[in-house]
Amino acid sequence: MSFFLVSIKERLSLSLCLPSLEPLLLFILAFLHFSPCVSIQVFKKLTTLFKTLGVKAVFDTSCSRDLTLIESCYEFITRYRQCHLTTDEKSKLALPMISSACPGWICYAEKTLGSYILPYISSVKSPQQTIGAIIKNHICQMLCIRPEDIYHVTVMPCYDKKLEAVRDDFVFQVEAQGEKITEVDSVLTTGELLDLVKSRSVDFASLEESPLDKLLANAAEGGHLYGVHGSSGGYAEIIFRYAAKTLFGKEIVGPLNFKTIRNSDFKEVTLEVDGETVLKFALCYGFRNLQNVVRKIKAGKCEYQFLEIMACPSGCLNGGGQIKPKAGESAKDLIQSLELKYMENVTEADPLENPIIKGLYAEWLDEPGSEKAKKHMHTEYHPIVKSITSQLQNW
Repeated sequence: MSFFLVSIKERLSLSLCLPSLEPLLLFILAFLHFSPCVSIQVFKKLTTLFKTLGVKAVFDTSCSRDLTLIESCYEFITRYRQCHLTTDEKSKLALPMISSACPGWICYAEKTLGSYILPYISSVKSPQQTIGAIIKNHICQMLCIRPEDIYHVTVMPCYDKKLEAVRDDFVFQVEAQGEKITEVDSVLTTGELLDLVKSRSVDFASLEESPLDKLLANAAEGGHLYGVHGSSGGYAEIIFRYAAKTLFGKEIVGPLNFKTIRNSDFKEVTLEVDGETVLKFALCYGFRNLQNVVRKIKAGKCEYQFLEIMACPSGCLNGGGQIKPKAGESAKDLIQSLELKYMENVTEADPLENPIIKGLYAEWLDEPGSEKAKKHMHTEYHPIVKSITSQLQNW
C-alpha cells in the first residue's frame, strides 16, 4: 500500500489556533510499497517510527490517488464527448488520453517527443502532487497553519518523483509578493527509507503499532485499509468502468478481462455494444512498448481511447527506487510475488464512494472538473527546447 506522514515545522508558534500542539517538524511520507498482507501492521509500525523522529501524523496516499482517479474519469468523459460530438479537427486531439502519473514518461514526453504528444496527456496531477496540494492548501487553511511553515516529504518507488516535485508548475504563492511554496518539499525512495531505518539501527519487527491518523487515510473504523485494484494506480480499470457506465449504461461486475497482446507489459481491454467495439483501453509499461504506441499516435493510427503508461517494465512495483531483491531472488520473481500480494487484506472500494474525497469536494473543490479542481488538481506540460550546446553534443 501507500503511506505518507505529517508533522509540523520547527519553531512554529501555533498557540492561536492549535494551543495544544508542540512545534514539531512537518514531515510527510507517501507511496510506500510494502506487502499488503502485512500492510496494516507496517502502516502502524511506520507511524510509531516516524513519530519518534518528530512526525505529527501518518496517512495513506491511496486517498489522494482516489481523488486523481475521479478527476481523471471526468476528464476522460469530457475528452470523449469532445472528440465524438464535434467535427473540429483540433477536438480529435482529445483522444487517446494518456495517464500522467509516471514522471519518467512525462520527462521523456517533454524532452523527446515535444508538442505533438503533449495534448494527449491527462492534465490531472499525480497522487504525489495531489496530496501536496491538499496539504499545502486545504489542510493548512483548515488548521490555521501557514503553508510555508509545512515541510512535506514523500516516499516513492521512483527516483523520477524527485524531478516531479521540483517542477515550476507545482510551486505557488499565497500572496503576490509572498514566499514561493512547493507542494512537495523533498522525496525519498523506498530504498532510501530502508537505509534510514538501518542507519538508526531500528528493529522494525519489534516496533509497537501506533493508532492510525485518519484525516487523509483510507483506513476504515474496523482497522482495515481500502483502495482500488492495480499496483500502478488502477487508472485504466477505474476509467474504463466509469466510461462504460456513464457513456453506454453498462455496469461491469467482476474483474476486467485484460488480454495480453505483445508481451506481459502490454494488455488491452475492450467493451462491445451491439457487436461494435465502443471502448478500447490499454496498459503500456516499459519504454519498448511505450515507443511503439507513440509511433502509432504520431501516425494517427492509435486504436485506443485511453493508455495507462508507465516507464518501468511491470509498472510502479518495479520502480528504480524500490527495495532490491534478496540474494538468490530474481527481480521477476519479486515482482510476481508483489503483484499477487498487493491487494491481500485490502478491501477494494470505489473512489467515488470514498467519504474523505466526498468531504474534500464538499468543503473545498466543489465538484469534479470544477474551476477549483482545475486550479489545484490539474497542471500543464511543456516541450523542453534543447540548447544549441546540448544539440551539438548529441550530434
